[in-house]
Amino acid sequence: MNQNILRLIRSGATAELADAVRSDPALASWRDSQGVSALMWSIYSGQVMARDFLLAELGRQAIPLDVFEASATGNLPRLCELLNSEPSAPHTRSGDGWTPLHLAAAFGTPACVAALLRGGADVTAISSNAQANQPLHAALALGRDPATVHVLLDDGADPNATQAGGFTPLFSAAAANRRDLAEILLGQGASTQHRCDAGKTPVDFARERGHSELAAWLEAQPC
Repeated sequence: MNQNILRLIRSGATAELADAVRSDPALASWRDSQGVSALMWSIYSGQVMARDFLLAELGRQAIPLDVFEASATGNLPRLCELLNSEPSAPHTRSGDGWTPLHLAAAFGTPACVAALLRGGADVTAISSNAQANQPLHAALALGRDPATVHVLLDDGADPNATQAGGFTPLFSAAAANRRDLAEILLGQGASTQHRCDAGKTPVDFARERGHSELAAWLEAQPC
């Protein structure tokens, strides 16, 4: 049944998920072998309806969100409660290797990112998983919220930090055709000339994905 729940979440079968949880309410708080919750899996899978159902069900059962869930869902009141009661919370790692700041940057809100930084979260923390990235990489790859990017950079995030594969945050902006994000990064010293492990630059990434205007603009920028 547990693997079936994961299948329902990942496929977006929210009606079937609701039926399963009605039959066994404990499934709402199911976690996989790494401790990643059903709620987090709905967020990772981009299944908004499943996420909202699970949030409502956890609330109905009075099951509080942990620091990773609060960060990823943008629940600032709950996050602040955890930061006040557990000073070490910003430094914890999820079972799959993320800090709360990574998750807030990727899925949450600028307010949650700022709260974690005020609570002592390390803006340069590297995830302990295959991505080996920093919160700024997560923000550019997933959330792509300019306000979040500004908050991280203002706190000292390195715009030229590399993750697995040798990618800097600018590669994500180029791949997503987001000139606005590229401008923010370049304004903080990001390099258009950095080459990833495959020998490609952000300009190459933009051009290969058909973003010719962005590629030309990036190519025209100072190194």
